[in-house]
Amino acid sequence: MDETRHQYIPALRFGWLTRLYDPVIRWTMREDLFKPRLVEQVGMQPGHRVLDLGCGTATLTILLKQHQPQSTIVGLDGDPVVLARAREKAAEAGVDISFDEGMAYQLPYPDRSFDRVVASLLLHHLTLDNKRRALRETFRVLKPGGQLHIVDFGRPHTFLMACASLIVRWLEEAYEHVKGMVPGLIREAGFTHVEETGRYTTGFGTLVLTRSVKPERGAGGIERRNGTS
Repeated sequence: MDETRHQYIPALRFGWLTRLYDPVIRWTMREDLFKPRLVEQVGMQPGHRVLDLGCGTATLTILLKQHQPQSTIVGLDGDPVVLARAREKAAEAGVDISFDEGMAYQLPYPDRSFDRVVASLLLHHLTLDNKRRALRETFRVLKPGGQLHIVDFGRPHTFLMACASLIVRWLEEAYEHVKGMVPGLIREAGFTHVEETGRYTTGFGTLVLTRSVKPERGAGGIERRNGTS
């Protein structure tokens, strides 16, 4: 078995809690606010290919497809139990979505495959090394000019949120998030125009929306990284 699989953390950390994922997220994370905002921010166009990285049970994946039916939506997750529920929900919603089992840091897609990548509440599940690998892989599969949209935990903006974030720091790999290091990791992977676009108070800490761009090709067809060619 690939040793990286030993580092996989299921939804809510423990596999036996997976069946509770949807109600827990709905009750504690204000997904009725941040997910519609994220869908709007993605700015999908007809014909776009969009990857929902760490799609979970496909709540966001389905919203993306419903928002732009003429786009191709792909959901990827490392948990086969979660993916089974995702497929059920997509069928119930009557939407055509492809789901793949795989890890965010070992994407099973060719270079320059997607116009947009979204990652909702994914990165805090990954070790620092795998965060870096996942961001590099995301950069690889995005087309030049493509966009990465992330919503995940960020630096607490109130004392109450600092206290709430202690829970997620204990359960997950969230140190870099609560220290405000994620934008730097995104830039390190080669993305530019990294900007915070929203902030939400939740039961587990501050959620931050970010948007970043894979640079267009430079002279000679070379993709620019970090503003250089």
